[in-house]
Amino acid sequence: MTMKEAYLRLLSRLYELYADREAATIADWVIEHITGMKRIDRIVHKNVLLSAPQQLQLADATERLLQHEPVQYVLGEAWFAGMRFYVDRNVLIPRPETEELVEWTTEEIRNTKYEVQNQQPTILDIGTGSGCIPIALYRQLLPNASVTALDVSEGALKVAKQNAIALAAAPIDFLLLDFLNEAEWQQLPLYDIITSNPPYIKQAEAASMNRNVLDFEPATALFVEDNDPLIFYRKIAAFGKTHLAAKGALFVEINEALGLATIDLFKSYGYQALLRQDLQGRDRMIKAWL
Repeated sequence: MTMKEAYLRLLSRLYELYADREAATIADWVIEHITGMKRIDRIVHKNVLLSAPQQLQLADATERLLQHEPVQYVLGEAWFAGMRFYVDRNVLIPRPETEELVEWTTEEIRNTKYEVQNQQPTILDIGTGSGCIPIALYRQLLPNASVTALDVSEGALKVAKQNAIALAAAPIDFLLLDFLNEAEWQQLPLYDIITSNPPYIKQAEAASMNRNVLDFEPATALFVEDNDPLIFYRKIAAFGKTHLAAKGALFVEINEALGLATIDLFKSYGYQALLRQDLQGRDRMIKAWL
């Protein structure tokens, strides 16, 4: 099987599940991963034969993709902030809107709009998953950042630590901690910046979600109870009252349908709060400060 034949064969199968453009993107990503060759090189060498191991890789990837498994899990990688992160089913797949949260946070730190009082701002990421937020912040703010990240999942922390080592961010301190248990907050100090992309999808919203999310991404990192969808933001707001340094700030990703409700929650705890839309015009981020 030539490189061109492999691509076309995979593409024809993916058309069964995906729109044309998405199918082409996934097929291109898979063939590049298997062959190690960029698209332009594969065009030049389109008649080069895939080796037997490569054909086995392709067959396995095709089967998994046809079961609706996200391509990022199939390949074990996802790109975020220009970096390749390892991902598996212990962690959410990093999204573009989370990159926007990182960009906003970085801009605010560099502009010191909240006037951090020391030369090395301390940052805490709550519910870190793959580690994409703290690692991206650490890398962008080198050498001026002290970063801590926590998660309730041992599997997620294993992935995050692996990514930190691979992406030259090993000094990040990773903690296993149940953030909803306020008794565990006592072990944490003050922070200049607190970030989080917590669970915020209502259980009722699951019916409208795609199988590749529902069947494969970790439910504990996605969903909250319908009767208390802002539980994590309430805890973050309470935590910030005792753990946010003077003139520090919170930056959180939110459910686009609950933007005003989340703003009101932070204000009820005495914060000033700013709602920001993503590039798609959806309410997706909040900055809050005391």
